[in-house]
Amino acid sequence: MPVAAAVAEALGAPLDALVVRKLGVPGHEELAMGAIASGGIRVLNERVLASLCLSPAAVERVASLELAEVERRELQYRGVRPFPDVRGKTVIVVDDGAATGATIRAAVAVLRRSGAGRIVAAAPVASPEAAAQLAQEADAFVCVICPEDFAAVGQWYEDFSPTQDSEVQTSLRASSAQ
Repeated sequence: MPVAAAVAEALGAPLDALVVRKLGVPGHEELAMGAIASGGIRVLNERVLASLCLSPAAVERVASLELAEVERRELQYRGVRPFPDVRGKTVIVVDDGAATGATIRAAVAVLRRSGAGRIVAAAPVASPEAAAQLAQEADAFVCVICPEDFAAVGQWYEDFSPTQDSEVQTSLRASSAQ
């Protein structure tokens, strides 16, 4: 949300939250085996899954836990306010970075299903592999840096602490007040 809020402010564009959760590999939660979003949208990282010996039941357990968190956050951020009508509109979906690209891919899938006219995915940093995939899935992918030595999104930030619900709510209120 901090990155998206800065982009929205710079562009004078409205800001909203599309809640997506990474499906972390059990025991290695920072590695995304996929992502999940509201409405049952699920994106799996087949390359990561092929390298693991995870049962479908293990994937389902992680997905179930993360879907519950998606629903909790949607209620926290949106309350009863409906998802914005994006039909025919250009939407910029912003993430803090893309290691595997799974979370942005899930967001793109939600927006496609919602009828967005053009989807621009954006991140300050991405692995070359994620950047290539996102450039194919979104109508455009904008990234500041795609370093060959990419190891993790957090390595490119001075402060990569988790964003608190209160920070998201403050950003959304500030945007809607404009």
